[in-house]
Amino acid sequence: MVAQEINDSGGKAIALTGSVSDSDDVASMIEGALKEFGKIDILVNNAGAPAGPDRVPVVELEEDVWDLVIGVNLKGTFLMSQAVSRHMIQRGGGGKIINMSSVSGKVGSARFAAYCSSKFGVIGFTQSLAQELAAHKINVNAICPSLVETERVYGMASALKPDAETSTEEWRDIMVERVNENNPLGRIAQPQDVADVAAFLASSQSDYLTGLAINVAGGSHMG
Repeated sequence: MVAQEINDSGGKAIALTGSVSDSDDVASMIEGALKEFGKIDILVNNAGAPAGPDRVPVVELEEDVWDLVIGVNLKGTFLMSQAVSRHMIQRGGGGKIINMSSVSGKVGSARFAAYCSSKFGVIGFTQSLAQELAAHKINVNAICPSLVETERVYGMASALKPDAETSTEEWRDIMVERVNENNPLGRIAQPQDVADVAAFLASSQSDYLTGLAINVAGGSHMG
């Protein structure tokens, strides 16, 4: 568990559970964080709906799957940002909100309609919130990774593999290798690549940056 790793390394962390798409759960998590730490300076909206069931053509996309993706990726970002923004404004002193979007929030792809819609929405929400909170010295930015080598690639491979004869493991490896071959920097993104940008946006070095949607894509996406 990440919280345990932080505590073991000398930091202080707690783990709070709940659904970011449920306003009551959001309120409970915010209350728990404030009770433990007294204030919230940084919010990273990194919750993501499971990859896989939504990666189908629109004509085959189930309504409940659409609702789950939009609920977690977009509504969750709204609810968490709203609750934390209210706290930050009330306590004064500014803050940082970092929303996880995607390069798929800038360019649509077949079989990614729900995901792309949610991530396009996150970018628009980020820009609107950045303008609303600028007077309170609260910076709001988005990160737009390309494919990152995590366990989520397996879920995507399960949905996107071309036939029953191809195993999910084989298609996952093919997906990763294609990125390695075609990316200008020669490799798929790693979690640390995204974490480094998040750390920068959370720091005072980004105090004059707000409303941005920063690609972390090794040059594969530049728009």
